[in-house]
Amino acid sequence: MVSKINISKNDKVDFNNNATVCIGTGRMNLALRHEYHNQLAKVQKDIGFKYIRGHGLFCDDMGIYNRYEEDGVFKTEYNFRYVDMVFDDYLSMGLKPFIEFGFMPNDLASGEETIFWWKGNITPPSDYDEWSKLIKATVNHWIKRYGIDEVLTWPMEVWNEPNLEAFWKNADMQEYFKLYEVSAKAVKECDPRIRVGGPAICGVEDELWLKSFLEFTSKNNVPIDFVTRHSYATAPADYVGHYAYQKLNPLNYIPDELNVSREIIDSFPAYKGMEMHITEYNTSYSPRNPIHDNNLNATYIAHLLNTMGDTCASYSYWTFGDVFEEQGIAFTPFSGCFGLLTNGMIPKPTYWTYVFFSKLYNTTVSRGENHVVTKNDDDNLHGIAWVINEDIDLSDEHSFEFLIEVENGEYAIIMKTVDENVCNPLKTWHDLGSPAYPSEDELTILRECANPLTETGRITVSSELIRLNLTLENNAICSFEIRKINPETDRGYDIDRAKRT
Repeated sequence: MVSKINISKNDKVDFNNNATVCIGTGRMNLALRHEYHNQLAKVQKDIGFKYIRGHGLFCDDMGIYNRYEEDGVFKTEYNFRYVDMVFDDYLSMGLKPFIEFGFMPNDLASGEETIFWWKGNITPPSDYDEWSKLIKATVNHWIKRYGIDEVLTWPMEVWNEPNLEAFWKNADMQEYFKLYEVSAKAVKECDPRIRVGGPAICGVEDELWLKSFLEFTSKNNVPIDFVTRHSYATAPADYVGHYAYQKLNPLNYIPDELNVSREIIDSFPAYKGMEMHITEYNTSYSPRNPIHDNNLNATYIAHLLNTMGDTCASYSYWTFGDVFEEQGIAFTPFSGCFGLLTNGMIPKPTYWTYVFFSKLYNTTVSRGENHVVTKNDDDNLHGIAWVINEDIDLSDEHSFEFLIEVENGEYAIIMKTVDENVCNPLKTWHDLGSPAYPSEDELTILRECANPLTETGRITVSSELIRLNLTLENNAICSFEIRKINPETDRGYDIDRAKRT
């Protein structure tokens, strides 16, 4: 199959590249670990996200909320030591927190129901006034420490997936609405300019929940500045041992789901055009699905990054790294966990999808279902092309023929390819015998096999056209740059003679 794409100098098409607005993380306490910091620092160096969002702000391992008895009277005290350490580290790497209020501190919980290996309490507060005070104390502490101008840039989201019984006791809609109202008003008491939103729903009865939530906020004049939801692209799981195997839904499953949410939001006159943030998304919702580690995931995510900006202000990949414990500690480096990086600092193929999208320029000159091409003010071009094929046993190739109008001159072409042959650390790990605890030598080999194949070329343009031909194999993604150059050749240097010497 051949895709032929003609690009003229003045072409301009719509593309909202919000790939690097936000990234997900496991629970907040994990940020105190050395490996977590190293993975996040690498992600920031290579990709550079603006926000980070995860669970566990009010879990007991962060130590913020504390109840004690003194002279027969119960009193409350707050301890922001750990959250300061985490946020200071985030900010030092150029990241702002996208706040998620949750889960419930055990001293404030109305029940004992929990989720995950680390037991996040999913019950409503036993005292809503105490919950309001907790939020106000926390937000006011941030204002005091970081300044109101900084905190005004932090979106604040209430809870996580309350429409699922696993995350909110009985998936009680009215109880969540109460939690949201109390939380949003507490935030606004700290400063009415701080932005707050929800309902962070995912999947089950999502249309009903979103409509009901917006009806509640509009009828009751409850503050809302943006809408949040989650989206995953796999069918129910078949569990085998530690692992979950799931069939991928069609490519447009997530975009179609988000289009419906966008339509629901816009059906409320007061909310038409309101920002929608996808504060979690991925192919699979399981941290034990091997798809997260393979090349198919990289190309499926490329398709989503190419489309989700049509409806969403941000879409936060869940997650940046594999320091993650929702279902316990992974037994191997390639465990099917969500991260862009494995433990051991090995980039997965999807890591490069994000690197490639982060390098795109601001002006888009061509965009299709499996490519996007951009240019900068100097008329240099940067594009991405990809091929998705879920049937990896079916040998297939896809060719792209780009005919691009440019000024005459000398150009360098730089291509970086990630596919199942040249950048597939999962295969390398399997070839090495699937070591659960790789040696330093094995880690070095894995990292070497986790880098794209880089190829370069140089052409002279005299007809104001560049013809760029790419042939990609199954589940490949290729980044290509066309960069105008002014050759600098040392006196007497002849590249052709140098090749033969």
